[in-house]
Amino acid sequence: MTDKKKNKKPLPPTNCEMCVYFDTDEETGEEMCTVNLDEDEMVSFMTGDNSRCPHFYLHDEYKTVRRQN
Repeated sequence: MTDKKKNKKPLPPTNCEMCVYFDTDEETGEEMCTVNLDEDEMVSFMTGDNSRCPHFYLHDEYKTVRRQN
């Protein structure tokens, strides 16, 4: 029996500060994640291993520039 999960390397931890969904409130200066999670996702997030966020999306401001060149 071969299990693909056994052979997978663990994903590296994510850096929230480099994520598209990480934002700073201009009024309070509070930094927060702006992903809207449903109840099940929130429970999983709060009780699970948070070293790798399933919603992480790299904020790459130069991506558009590279496409233009």
